[in-house]
Amino acid sequence: MLGRIKVDPGVCEGRPTIRGMRITVTFVLKLLGDGYTAEDIVREYPELKKEDVYQAAKYAAWLASETTSAIA
Repeated sequence: MLGRIKVDPGVCEGRPTIRGMRITVTFVLKLLGDGYTAEDIVREYPELKKEDVYQAAKYAAWLASETTSAIA
């Protein structure tokens, strides 16, 4: 399901990246948050595919679905 997301301690300090490239999931999510569409992102960063953008969003949704407790 998330085969395009890679975590390698030797790449981007272990942050999740797209296919092991030096493009982080966080960077792609920030672009989406700034209003870029998947098409815009792929046009600006041709090494990416639309599926990469969608998997970054799926990964973020998976992380956000984790149960957390408030620390007071």
